[in-house]
This record gives sequence, C-alpha cells and structure tokens, in this order.
Amino acid sequence: MSTCTTCLSGGTWMLGDRAVTRFGYGAMQLAGPWVMGPPADRDGALAVLREAVDRGITHIDTSDAYGPRVTNELIREALHPYPESLVIATKVGANRDAQGGWPTARRPEDLRRQVHENLRSLGVETLDLVNMRMGDAEGPQPGSVTEAFETLAALQQEGLIRHLGVSNVTAEQVAEARAVAPVVCVQNMYNLAHRHDDDLIEQLAADSIAYVPFFPLGGFSPVQSEALSAVAARLGSTPMSVALAWLLQRSPNILLIAGTSKVAHLRENIVGAGLSLSAEDIAALDGIGR
Repeated sequence: MSTCTTCLSGGTWMLGDRAVTRFGYGAMQLAGPWVMGPPADRDGALAVLREAVDRGITHIDTSDAYGPRVTNELIREALHPYPESLVIATKVGANRDAQGGWPTARRPEDLRRQVHENLRSLGVETLDLVNMRMGDAEGPQPGSVTEAFETLAALQQEGLIRHLGVSNVTAEQVAEARAVAPVVCVQNMYNLAHRHDDDLIEQLAADSIAYVPFFPLGGFSPVQSEALSAVAARLGSTPMSVALAWLLQRSPNILLIAGTSKVAHLRENIVGAGLSLSAEDIAALDGIGR
C-alpha cells in the first residue's frame, strides 16, 4: 500500500500524537439508504476504502451507528490489519432505531457499551479517536457535556481510547469538555454557507486543535448555490471541488472527511481539493456565507 501523504492536498495535521492527512475520508455513505443496512455494492465499498489508503489517506471517520455496524465491519474487512499510519476516528452518543432515527444514548452505561461495540466491530484493542456527539439532528443544543465526557475520559484512562474529541457542539461545550480532558478535534457542520464557527476555528487553531467540518455542501440556499456554481464555472471546476479547496485554504487546522461510495468520485474529490484558489476567488466565496 502507498504511504504518500505529500500527494494529497493540505499536508498533515497532528491529532494528538498522530500525524494525519488533512484530506481524509468519511465512511458514512458506505452504508445503505439513510445510513441503514448494507451497501448495494459491497465490493465497491471495499474498493473505496482500499483506494483511500492506497492514495495515502491516513484519517478515516466512521461510527458503529452507521448501518449500524456496517461501515465499521467494511473497514475491518477491507483494511485489517491496519497500517500503522492509519487513524480511525469513531463517534458515540446515539443509537439507531428501526425507523432509521438517531435517539440519543449518552448515559455512562450507553457510552461504555458503544465504545466496546466499536472495539469489536473494528477489531482493535484501543480506539484511535472517539468523538462525543452532542445536540441532535437540528444541530448543537444547550446542555452539559461533563458527565458524558467524564465517562469517555475514564475509558481513555483504562486504555480503551487514545484520543478524545467532540461533535455537534457549541463553543461553550468545547470549553466544558476541555476542562475534563484534552480534546484533539471538534467535528461540527461548517461550510461556505454556514460560517457560525469562524471564531471557534480560530481559537482551536491557536491551541493546535483540529476542526473537522461535515456536510461541506449542506444547507445551501438556491442563491448561495448559484454563487458557488458561478465561481466553479469560472475556474472550470465543480462546486464540490471548490468547496473542499476553500475549506483546506480556510485554516490549517481544518481536516476534510468528504465521503463517497464510488472510487471514481473519491479520485475526483482528491484532485478537486487540490484546486488553487486566488485571493479574488476566496473573496467571492467568502461573500456566500456573509
């Protein structure tokens, strides 16, 4: 397998004591419709994971809730025994119900069970990174993260987790979690159209904490989509490529976990994220979210 991390746009970032490629891969789309059940093309899903690692990607994002268990089992089948350079980030804090919903599961016993389920499905003795998911499908919500994060910190002390992060959180919840244990990353919705975490990104960068945006094209209004498409057309590129390139150039602590279930699309994303944006391009794109 290739270990060429310099072939990927953005270079690397330190997640705690682990260097990862800033261009990573998100495995959620490998599960079936609505992130439930197996993929329609299992061989294709396995091929995407192997291609990601062959291309030098060293950061894969997943969760045992995806499927449930589907993406973790695919990752294990495709890549185990894992390369030493590979960091697999997972997420806890929600279950799946029969309707495909995401009911919260943040009691200490829930979190312990989820951590052990992730260990089993990934086939490891220690999880590289566990993100504590707060809020709900609407986004971050007020509420204390202390009890849940204390549970994960205890599991970290037991040697079951190497590093901790938080997801779908407010800046206040980030500070609350950091008072309990070191946080190496924050995973929130953020993109050209949703710039609510601008200040938080700057604060985290100053403290060498990664920021991992999800839904790089999520929640755009028609007008915002038109503005992005216009920039992409001028550059002879695609909206997705421009959005990914903008994120990489936005701040050095931003890590991408763009997902896909197709090898060809993965390759397009890798190339697209390497698009060089001029100051004029960035000024036009910044206007989309302001």
